[in-house]
Amino acid sequence: MKVQRLLILLSIAAIVAGCGSPDQVKRQTLSLIPEPVHKQVNQGQFQLTPETSIVVDEGNAELEELGEFLAKLINSATWYSLEVTTSASNENSIRLTIDDEGSYQNKEAYILTSDEEGVTIQSPSAQGVFYGVQTLRQLLPPEIEHTDPSLTPQDVEWMVPAVEIDDYPRFTYRGMHLDVARHFFPVEFVKKYIDILAMYKMNRFHWHLTEDQGWRIEIEQYPRLTEVGAWRDSTLVGHYGSGIYDGERYGGYYTQEEIREVVEYARDRYVTIIPEIEMPGHSSAALAAYPQFGCREDGDYQVQTTWGIFEDIYCPREETFKFLEDVLTETMELFPSEYIHIGGDEAPKAQWEESEVAQQVIQREGLEDEHELQSYFITRMERFLNEHGRQIIGWDEILEGGLAPNATVMSWRGIEGGIAAARQGHDVVMTPTSHVYLDYYQADPQTEPLAIGGFTTLKKTYSFEPVPDVLNEEEAQHVLGAQGNVWTEYIKSPDKAEYMAYPRAMAIAELDWTPKSKKNFTLFWRRLQNHFKRFDIMDINAAEHYRGTMPVLNNE
Repeated sequence: MKVQRLLILLSIAAIVAGCGSPDQVKRQTLSLIPEPVHKQVNQGQFQLTPETSIVVDEGNAELEELGEFLAKLINSATWYSLEVTTSASNENSIRLTIDDEGSYQNKEAYILTSDEEGVTIQSPSAQGVFYGVQTLRQLLPPEIEHTDPSLTPQDVEWMVPAVEIDDYPRFTYRGMHLDVARHFFPVEFVKKYIDILAMYKMNRFHWHLTEDQGWRIEIEQYPRLTEVGAWRDSTLVGHYGSGIYDGERYGGYYTQEEIREVVEYARDRYVTIIPEIEMPGHSSAALAAYPQFGCREDGDYQVQTTWGIFEDIYCPREETFKFLEDVLTETMELFPSEYIHIGGDEAPKAQWEESEVAQQVIQREGLEDEHELQSYFITRMERFLNEHGRQIIGWDEILEGGLAPNATVMSWRGIEGGIAAARQGHDVVMTPTSHVYLDYYQADPQTEPLAIGGFTTLKKTYSFEPVPDVLNEEEAQHVLGAQGNVWTEYIKSPDKAEYMAYPRAMAIAELDWTPKSKKNFTLFWRRLQNHFKRFDIMDINAAEHYRGTMPVLNNE
């Protein structure tokens, strides 16, 4: 008995050391992110060949598009030109199919099975099939990410391990954010950003388009928003308060045609873009273009050249509401998202306190103070959006003075705002600075590129739990998921944006998708190693801190 036990222990040790049978090694090293709900590795594998076909359901245009998407992905790395067909052949094929009769957790669920004959991905929706395709992508060697077959090593074996994967997301909202107002990013990078988050099964892209330092969305009725508001005279160099500026004009904006192009690109990857139009604060750039919508008598507004919070705020006169409704109307025409983000954060009230117009509105509407005036302001904008079939989402300051009836809260100043909103019956997206602000330092600030401050390692991000223990079961249902935020005061280039976002965004992808009980940082780190190889091929400038041996950081 002792000998038998010893042999078992030695076998386990051999597998951990990477010395087991090929099938045991695959079981140990399956590198999927996010970790599926259920996976089983079986004996055998499927070999992708030039004769492999992609079979889709007849008459399903979405699946045909997904078939072409997969065929293009494979062709760009292998030269293989796989036929997309409706033939019923199950041999040497990858089958994408809608399953109307199966029992699935939700519409984004999928089942992926593979053996020597082929691969089948089935789901109740094309979106679920898309997520299955992303899993298949990760089951293939990292070289599948090549976009020029001449760069792919000739000795790559295009093998898919035999697996059974039954998978679905924990949360409906799985998001990443990008601030393009402090620093502007070109369309091609925005597409790449969407590509990466879709690869990890995230489904929301929060596009922060307006700020004190720049207005980035073309509004045809108000051309000065981009003629004036999209450009600043200079930019702060170094940390806030340094007083040193570069003296260079800076700016840029997206045309409506470009925005439609990006929205369509995201749609093809089952990513919904949520645009953000800031109000009532963070409005300096808009007011520099149209000072009549502010409260200052001198009308002396400018597009801000430094970071921080500014006193400028929209004045609650009827002309201002008409202006904002016009802006939102054009925004809704560009973005089909159910949600329109209206900001609502960091809105100082000093100009309202001094404004005769604002005080008259407070008196007329029977409001308690300027905080209730902000609630009145937000509620008016919500009513307008609701009339057009949309919902508002805003930062947790929209709780102050009373929450608009149907608003969803994005809780950023910790989780307390999310708790309060959920207890009031409002939906919540958790995005606290403490864990998911990806503009914070991720390693020793002395050795890192300049950042806004803070300290959030990959391990800390991974440890975040979106559903607070203090919520009961009914209240917890209002937590839609979590989002990673990338603010760009100190992020000027696409390379640095990638460096700050990845791999931390992958931790967010996993905590949004994977059951809480299956989260394990050590195993996540091991799986991550395979993805660094993919990043090298995809030219993604991911931070290197967790490549290779896992470090121990004293600050964690």
